[in-house]
This record gives sequence, structure tokens and C-alpha cells, in this order.
Amino acid sequence: MSMSEASLSRRKFVEAFGAVCATGAAAVLATGCGSQRASSTSTTSSSSSSSSLADTITFAQGSDPRGLDPAYVDDGESAKIMSNIYETLLKYDKSSCDIVPGLAKSYEVSDDGLTYTLHLNEGVKFHDGTDFNADAVKKSIERQLEGSRNDDMPYASFVFGTASEGNGVSTVEAKDATTVVITLVAASTPFLKNLAMAMAAPIVSPTALEKYDGNLNENPCGTGPYTFVSWTKSQNVVLKANDSYWDSENAAKTQNIIFKFISENASRVTALNNGEADIIDGIDDSVVDTITGAGNSLYDEDGMNINYMAFNTQSDTFKTPEARIAFAKAVNVDELVTSLYGDYATAATSIMPLWMAPYDSDIEQTAFDKDAAKSELAALGITSVKCITYSNPRPYNTKGGQVLAESIQGYLKDVGVDVTIDTYDWTTYKTKVTTEAYDICFYGWVGDNGDPDNFMNLLADSSLAMNVARFDDADYKALIAKGVATPEGDARNDVYHDCEKMAAEKQPWLLISHAKNLAGYNPKVKDFVIHPTGVVWLWGATKEQ
Repeated sequence: MSMSEASLSRRKFVEAFGAVCATGAAAVLATGCGSQRASSTSTTSSSSSSSSLADTITFAQGSDPRGLDPAYVDDGESAKIMSNIYETLLKYDKSSCDIVPGLAKSYEVSDDGLTYTLHLNEGVKFHDGTDFNADAVKKSIERQLEGSRNDDMPYASFVFGTASEGNGVSTVEAKDATTVVITLVAASTPFLKNLAMAMAAPIVSPTALEKYDGNLNENPCGTGPYTFVSWTKSQNVVLKANDSYWDSENAAKTQNIIFKFISENASRVTALNNGEADIIDGIDDSVVDTITGAGNSLYDEDGMNINYMAFNTQSDTFKTPEARIAFAKAVNVDELVTSLYGDYATAATSIMPLWMAPYDSDIEQTAFDKDAAKSELAALGITSVKCITYSNPRPYNTKGGQVLAESIQGYLKDVGVDVTIDTYDWTTYKTKVTTEAYDICFYGWVGDNGDPDNFMNLLADSSLAMNVARFDDADYKALIAKGVATPEGDARNDVYHDCEKMAAEKQPWLLISHAKNLAGYNPKVKDFVIHPTGVVWLWGATKEQ
């Protein structure tokens, strides 16, 4: 499917106009990826002279990143920082998941959907002075392909597929210094959007890879508008403007960015209100009045996320759908969501946000039925359940996993089941879900690219870090493979509708909620972007003195 003339025309328009768009609203304009919703949030761009602007903006988040190498992480805390250091071949439009040029200025796709030819921008350098070219792209991708990837690369199969399983990237060729040819094993509708993801897809310096033995978690080196300065664990990551940045129209406007780590919600609010932080996230409804009452501003927009409880489908307790459904009947999800999140989340009736995937609105989740849950769980002999969870607030669960787990614990106590809870900080928890024995755990997802496969594929992924339910169903995987290969349109929507039906019937997850994206910020800060994918772009941001 060669790029249409309309698409080529649009791309030229984007190249000419993209830099102008980069100076938009102070927070993300509120269309979610793939949605047609109108923006409900807009602010005025800064017109202050450079002499009246601060040289540092501080963003406070709930925890350290897991790392700063896009091949080795899969969490939002890492992505928010990395998205200012690295760049991707293609990138998302500022307020949606529409694809626009990135490190690649144009591309073509073959008629059979298997060959992607990308034409690279010239004159781009990595932060260590290495030239960006096709060989660098080849090395950045190939380290994550089957045969080279390792078990610590959670997004590799998600973005680049697994050739031996009949999907994903087969070869990467540096045709010349500015031309990369990527060949797939089978056609993949989401592949272009995958190339813009914050995980796995960003291009890293080949020189840095060699210097640091193939892992840049503590020594990130990309081509982006900010360069890495330091990481003081449990305190902050410091970035500085890339003075040699290749795209002058989108160069950093503030010299220094500090990502500060403050685990407690209330402490982040205090930091915002007393001027120690300029922007904070991971907040919940309980602190909104405190933020606005102090004269700060609230960013409030529908999120592209899902908050869920996963059953370990490989555990003796929940290896059958009957057991999982019986447990799900014990939880009054509507009551739970209202109690915990108030007006800042909605009870989930679908894995995907309904505005993103309206074709799944008729899927029925397991209904609350306390009496049935009690009798069915007793008949199954389920009297105790081991739970693991996380302590930190997450974009999809601003209360943190401990509070959510305790709420579920209360519902199950009412039907005669004892739930024991082990809680870990987020970084530790990300390892525990791959190594620990558990019956249930709490997790969530912020959509990476606005494609339904990005949500539904989680239950087909071979990585335990992604598929924490350890759901392994041949029929479901066959549907996912079909959806990936089907062009966009009603036929493809029908495939993911069937995926939703199967997930509801087999109950590997108990769906909880879709959260709004919330952030507090000093109104003197202008033109920062919180993208629907959850990343934070700060190169266009300024702060008045």
C-alpha cells in the first residue's frame, strides 16, 4: 500500500507547519489518540521575552525511572524523561496519535505491506557527537530483534514482533547513509505507529551502546532537544538544553529541566504550592482544591488508559474462568470507582476507553452479585488469595495500588475470602510480577499509540512484564494476529470486538477504571505538552520569572 498522494501532500504540510504547532497550549490539547473529540482545554501561549524567563523548570513525579534506555524499560516514569532525550523515526502529532515526520522525513510502504523505506534527515548528531545515520538506526533496532534481544527488553516483542512466530521485523537494511529499509514477516497495520512509541522505538547512539556494553539505562544518549546531565537516585534527573540540536524550530526554550522524585501525593502538592516544583503529576481528587486554592492551575483531561486487577491464570487458584468470574462477582466496581476516584475516573466497561473504541460498547463485564460470589467461591474451595501490588501512584490509579488492593480485600472479606497483600515500590514491583508467585496483582496501561492492538495485545504478549495475567490462549492469539494484519476499517474493528468479548468471557482481568489525566502546574509555566500517551514534552515550555 504505497503512500497516497493525499498522504504525501499532508506530510509536506506537516514538515512545513509542525514547528509552528509546537508552540501550542500549556497542556496537551485534549484530543485522545485516534479520537475525534474536540479539545476542552486551551491556554494562552507565552509571549514573554527571553530575559523575563526562568532558566529551569522542575517536574515532580512519584518515583524514579526504572532506567533511561528505551530498550530496557516499560514504565511511564521512565518514558516521561526519555521522551525529552531521545527521538523516534516517526512521531505523534502534539495532541493525537496521528503520525508525523521525526528523524525520518518521509517514508513509503510497499503494496504488500511488508517493506518500509524510510528517508532520514541529514545533519543530525547524537549527544555524544556521533552522526545519526542509517547504520545507527539499524543497530538501535537490531539489538531488540529476536536472537539479539534479552529477557530484560520488555517492549522489544511488542514493537518489533517475533519473526519465528510469524510477525514483526525480519530484516533492517541500511541502503545508504540516509535510507533505511525495514522488512516485515507479515503485514502489520500498527507498525508505523509503533515506530513512534516512547519505548523500544527511540534511536540510541551506537557509540554509547559500545561504550556502555549495550545498556544505556544510566547513560542515556539520543538526538533529542535535551541532553542527560545526572541522575541522583531517589532525588532527581537533571537535563540541559542540547545546544547542537538539529531542529532549530523545536529547540529547547528552557535551559534546564529537573525531574524531581517525590513519592507522596501530598508532598508533591506541597512542593508545587511552595514553589519547589513547577509541574506535578500523579495527583488525585483529594488535592484538587488545595492546588487551585493556592493559585495554581489544574490540567484535567480524559486519559487513554485502563486500571485493572489481573488474575494469575497459571495459578492453581485462578486457572479456570469459573474461579475468576466468581471472584469478579464479589466486587462492586461502580461503587469502588466512585468511592476511590470521585469525578476523576469512570468505571471501565471495556479494556479500551470507549471514546477510542466505540465498537466495544456492547460488551458486558461480570456483574456484581455478592450472594452468587459467596456460594460459588465456597463451592470452588477458594478461601484465601495471595495478592501483590505497588505503592506508588500511577497515571491510571492515582490512589496507588495499596489503597486499591485494600478495597478489593474488603469486598472479598464480605464473601468469606481472605486476601493477603504484599506491597512493593514501583521499581521493585516491576520485577516481582515476573518472579513472584501470586494469585492476583494490580496493574494498568497507558496507551502507547492509539491503536486497539496496543491494548488488546497485552493479553497475547509472551513477556511476563507485559502480560501479568500470564494469559496463554491460542484462540485469543489467533484473533490478535488477524487484527494486526487487517487494514484499518470495520473488519479490523470487528476483530478487536471479538477480542473484547473473549476477554470478558474468560476474565483474565477484572476491569476497574479509566482515569482522567491530572496534573497541577504553576500558571507561569507555558507551552508544556502532556501527550495522550502519557509522555511529557518540555522543550517548548517556558516559565515566567
